[in-house]
Amino acid sequence: MRPLIATVDLAALRHNYSLARQCAPGRKAFAVVKADAYGHGARQVVAALADVADGFAVCSLEEAAEIRAVNEQARMLLLEGCFEAAEYEAAAELRLDVAVQGSANAEQLLAASLPRPLNVWMKLDSGMHRLGFTAEAVRDWYPRLREAPQVAELNLMSHFACADERGHPLNELQLEQFCALCELEFDHRSMANSAAVLTLAAAHMDWLRPGIILYGATPFAELSAEALGLKPVMTLTAGLIAIRDVPAGESVGYGAGWVAQRPSRIGTVSCGYADGYPRTAPSGTSVVIRGQRVPLAGRVSMDMLAVDLTDLPDAQLGDAVELWGAQMPIDELAQACGTIGYELLTKVTRRVPRRYI
Repeated sequence: MRPLIATVDLAALRHNYSLARQCAPGRKAFAVVKADAYGHGARQVVAALADVADGFAVCSLEEAAEIRAVNEQARMLLLEGCFEAAEYEAAAELRLDVAVQGSANAEQLLAASLPRPLNVWMKLDSGMHRLGFTAEAVRDWYPRLREAPQVAELNLMSHFACADERGHPLNELQLEQFCALCELEFDHRSMANSAAVLTLAAAHMDWLRPGIILYGATPFAELSAEALGLKPVMTLTAGLIAIRDVPAGESVGYGAGWVAQRPSRIGTVSCGYADGYPRTAPSGTSVVIRGQRVPLAGRVSMDMLAVDLTDLPDAQLGDAVELWGAQMPIDELAQACGTIGYELLTKVTRRVPRRYI
């Protein structure tokens, strides 16, 4: 078997969910498990959190149906809502909470014949300008939805654009927009994503929506996951499958961009961009072998990458290579690649086996 595995630590996952809850005592929290639980396996993550999570949040009906197949009772929020009238009936059959993000959605909901009423979350566009009603439209639609037979709970939600930038002026403006609707008697309110859970107590409201922090990565550029008390959930581990000596002046990899400046010992590692390791990782990016960091040498290939073992003479064929995990934080790799941990986690492909501990 090819030596590559993503090990998912379910105890770390539960720790991170508990940490999110501790930030806002008395509030409830939807664990965000969209995109196959950020690449960790939605079914396994939901099963691991089933006895502690207040609910789960997903992107699509397809994601919701997959979770409902393994958890009949969990409360589930459909974050992106429905896209046509018939989908509201499917959402009701799956017993979902549903985001309604504009007049067209609301009209479709009121035209739907449902087997049971839905918990509806009106989405306010408080400043991100991606989805949502204007504040004026929320006020206009509130009485119609409050009285509609298709609606059980009527709730309000919004989403921050810059919560990961502490002190950004838009955060306060968005909170003001949200709180300006306080005269409307919504059953529940929700605004706090991962960054707001950790640093914006005024945004905690009734329901939190922790996402990336559940998986042990940080939403902040300047605060590490370790500093926040988070534990990494996924460890991506490959193996050393070849070792060769490369003379000074010889190149390694596609494009011959990395050239040995000294007689070098080069290792080949069984992971590439088709597995989800970023092709944009530059030479010098660290991986960990035998507890020591060693640098990438040359371009990442589809199925392999090369590392410079010259300063780790004890390295041998078959050694484990940590590409990210406790010793090599995923956020450090993401920063080196000009991206974020969210993208790396969600891009681990299906051909990488997951092992749950």
